[in-house]
Amino acid sequence: MSGDRDTADLPGGTTVPAQSGPATDTAARIPKYYGLKRHLLQLTEVQPAGTPVPPERALAAQFDTSRTTVRQALQELVVEGRLERIQGKGTFVAKPKVAQALQLTSYTEDMRAQGLEPTSRLIELGYITADDRLAPLLDIKPGGRVLRIERLRLANGDPMAIEVAHLSAKRFPALRRNLAKHNSLYTALREVYGVTVAEAEETIETTLANPREAGLLGSDLGLPMLQLSRHSFDTEGRPVEWVRSIYRGDRYKFITRLKRPE
Repeated sequence: MSGDRDTADLPGGTTVPAQSGPATDTAARIPKYYGLKRHLLQLTEVQPAGTPVPPERALAAQFDTSRTTVRQALQELVVEGRLERIQGKGTFVAKPKVAQALQLTSYTEDMRAQGLEPTSRLIELGYITADDRLAPLLDIKPGGRVLRIERLRLANGDPMAIEVAHLSAKRFPALRRNLAKHNSLYTALREVYGVTVAEAEETIETTLANPREAGLLGSDLGLPMLQLSRHSFDTEGRPVEWVRSIYRGDRYKFITRLKRPE
């Protein structure tokens, strides 16, 4: 509610004449934290990334509310990617989300298209045994050897995603050694094995960060994440890889163009 008894503020900044009855009741039911959230949202739109947000105690005093209410408003903006919480330092205006088009390209190509410098840190590299779920995805028998590659993906030094790729060890012999010679997995597949990834089926779901993922990505435990599962095929329709990636939901968004079917 505004200070003027003859008007009422609605979400989005629209001011309308105050009314008695249901309209007034609806405005009165707007949670108190929402006004604070709108104020902080305006801050993120005019202040550069990295600008510190006042401490919870100061915001509670300024808006005459509890720290619990302040914490709720801050948490929602962190989840939405508007604010970033750095443990031990405070809360800051977040960097804009990376907008990635849904297309069949490598992480390196995606980041460079955004004007960002991609880097990767190898977490684990080794062989596992294909179970009944993984084997058909790679067109191998259960019990076959699979090369598992887990990497932390970064952009301009900031952790963005955890990627776990699975490939048939029989189809790509010595891939573990050849990866050390190439910056991109797709480059190694093309130049060493003559295999080009031509199409893929991708599924996007939401999930919550577990302790290990939160630690690697530098995010809060339980922060919403985007989970991508990609099943890739070569020009002959043979399976190449199955990849599961976890992207920071507060730093990433995906864009695609849709067309009505003929």
